[in-house]
Amino acid sequence: MAGGSGSGKTTIAETVMAEVGPDAVLIQHDAYYRNNEHLTFEERAAINYDHPNSLETDLFVKHVSELVAGQPVDIPQYDFSQHLRAEHTRRVDPAPVIILEGILVLAEPDLRALMDLKIYVDTEPDLRLARRLRRDIEERGRSAGSVIDQYLESVRPMHLQFVEPSKRYADLIIPEGFNPGAVGTVIHLIQQVALREWS
Repeated sequence: MAGGSGSGKTTIAETVMAEVGPDAVLIQHDAYYRNNEHLTFEERAAINYDHPNSLETDLFVKHVSELVAGQPVDIPQYDFSQHLRAEHTRRVDPAPVIILEGILVLAEPDLRALMDLKIYVDTEPDLRLARRLRRDIEERGRSAGSVIDQYLESVRPMHLQFVEPSKRYADLIIPEGFNPGAVGTVIHLIQQVALREWS
């Protein structure tokens, strides 16, 4: 499940998780930001986190492949306030449904090769920026100025270069963020197709 920052993809993924229950696991691509502990905080804060190179996608692909093969994995956890990986990881066990979520998951060919259903959440830029402002201030301890600077310097240009073009790979496009009809369709597909095949 891809889409721009603040598009609503996390909310949709969590709604799907709540409906499908223990038969699904959610893995977010942004847990795989590279651990640049050799850099100062100021240097880490200046990294373009919306560029594919900021993510350790090879490890993400490896973990997803292991889950598909029936093996548990330890997912890294990321501290967004410090721009560092946390010392602890999160154990994830195999499940019939694996939901991959992140702005760049459809931009990565190796990830797309592992997907049965590719979804893009298509939301207007002004709404995405408003949501990102609220999230980064309330949840990640950022200032409004730093969020806006980051949006103009990296989020918007990377969206235009990488995220928006990845929409062409989607099997289903969900317009305007949370769209109950489209979300219901996704849940139905999972329940009627993926879970039946698993059983």
